[in-house]
Amino acid sequence: MGSYKYCLCFTRKFRWSEAEPPADVKAAFAELAEGELQIGPEQLRRFLAEMQGESATKTADAERIIEQIRKQRHRILGKVARPVLALEEFHQYLFSEEFNPPLQSQVHHDMTAPASHYFIYTGHNSYLTGNQLSSDCSDVPIIKALQRGVRVIELDMWPNSTKDNIDILHGRTLTSPVDLLKCLKSIKEYAFVASPYPVVITLEDHLTPDLQAKVAEMVIETFGDMLYYPSSETVAEFPSPESLKKRIILSTKPPKEYLEAKSSKEENESQNGKVSNEEEEWGKEVPDLNEQIESYEHEDGKSDNDEEEDDDDDDDDELKKNHAPALEYKHLITIKAGKPKGSLKDALRVDPDKVRRVSLSEQQLVKAAASLGEDIVRFTQKNILRIYPKGTRVWSSNYNPMIGWMHGAQMVAFNMQGYGRSLWLMHGFYKANGGCGYVKKPDFLMKEGPHGEVFDPKADFPVKKTLKVKVYLGDGWRLDFKQTHFDTYSPPDFYAKVGIAGVPADCIMKKTKAIEDNWVPVWDEEFTFPIRVPELAILRVEVHEYDMSEKDDFGGQTCLPVSELRPGIRAVPIFDRKVCGTETPSMEGAT
Repeated sequence: MGSYKYCLCFTRKFRWSEAEPPADVKAAFAELAEGELQIGPEQLRRFLAEMQGESATKTADAERIIEQIRKQRHRILGKVARPVLALEEFHQYLFSEEFNPPLQSQVHHDMTAPASHYFIYTGHNSYLTGNQLSSDCSDVPIIKALQRGVRVIELDMWPNSTKDNIDILHGRTLTSPVDLLKCLKSIKEYAFVASPYPVVITLEDHLTPDLQAKVAEMVIETFGDMLYYPSSETVAEFPSPESLKKRIILSTKPPKEYLEAKSSKEENESQNGKVSNEEEEWGKEVPDLNEQIESYEHEDGKSDNDEEEDDDDDDDDELKKNHAPALEYKHLITIKAGKPKGSLKDALRVDPDKVRRVSLSEQQLVKAAASLGEDIVRFTQKNILRIYPKGTRVWSSNYNPMIGWMHGAQMVAFNMQGYGRSLWLMHGFYKANGGCGYVKKPDFLMKEGPHGEVFDPKADFPVKKTLKVKVYLGDGWRLDFKQTHFDTYSPPDFYAKVGIAGVPADCIMKKTKAIEDNWVPVWDEEFTFPIRVPELAILRVEVHEYDMSEKDDFGGQTCLPVSELRPGIRAVPIFDRKVCGTETPSMEGAT
């Protein structure tokens, strides 16, 4: 029983009740039990195979599952565990993410293809703890990213104040620096705690040749045999993730002569754009691609403050005469990056003899996609394309990652220290393939037709899959929130939003009715989603608490790759708005 004060002198009492198993669960149990009150290992094996679509390996674990459920019940209730499952225990099993998760936990994609065949979990300015202008630089966000499974870490290298060592910071801002060596040591320690597949360090290089040589020494001394670099200067094909397990590789432009900033016109160019307010509590809705194009058309001038677009990368003849390139440093670069020369179409030409990385801002990608979509897809079949946030995202917000993935961009770089719906999509997408940080690109992005034609992201696609999602119930908020967190005078009124993020034609959000005054809402509603490109689609689930007089409160969220959803009735954990690993309640649903 829960009590809420009302109008100072009155108390309202609400009875807490546990949710009963949904009707579908009761029906499944009754069919398995055939008139009995319990089911045994054989009936559970049949349920796993026929209704959950599990493999033979999983169904063979039926006895172990029953044993563990019995042990949990024995521990909780203090009773002698029975060698069978009653209806309540069967429901307990279905509502357990440990035993009944919505996704596979093992790596199952082919990991032997060249690295350009994979989407790679990529961070932007990985050392920043907050905003892009004045936050501290630290190795802590790097550690957190690696613990989550991020495989690409970005470091911006600048000479320190005495020009005899290397600092990591966001150049020409008020961000406080962190020492390069500290970052390298943390990368070494945490690189493979979440995934054994290679970590790429992308370096934004603003160093003199002598400091580049010092970086080479630090990298070799810190990583030792973990460091991989090619034996030849040009590479015709990137190595595979499988061949580079537990290895660290570098990606940057080959050394150019350091050029001091000659004028203040470039300083803090990111401030030239309009700075938006902090995102709403759970983040702005992810903009569709047409909205992005319109917003970029209204932005005047250059607004990117990133390495491939900086004017200070232009060669300076006098300095080139006075400095020799750092050869050792150059030889350590596995993924060579280059600033686009000439037109963008020229930059996207495929060289049959060597591979490279090109970086584009989010605006450049959207604008290029309008006329060069197929060129981008063709380029990314062999080479690597990195997309980075525009410079006006000073609050470390992010953009819609789908346009990059639709065009085969492997490194869609995100501010991992931020939050919001775009970042939720990023984290959800990389839950695929066991969360290893490498997701094999769909075949349609890698194929060429008989006349050299490739996938056209602007084409109209037929419906390829129909996804049915039934949302049964949610539970667990009482464990994580104070009684009056959502409403001072009564229990919360929860509703769920369910939808798809993907190519524009697949994007949609629907919602359930709000269940009034209940900490354990039972929605029991089904939704149908026709999907044209399921390989890139993400199932979005959000829970909110309806508030008549104010903005609805946030109750949790999750994003799951549609192509990896396991059929049947599944337990889906939902998380806080920062997706920092804090698990809020679970929901039960069927796909």
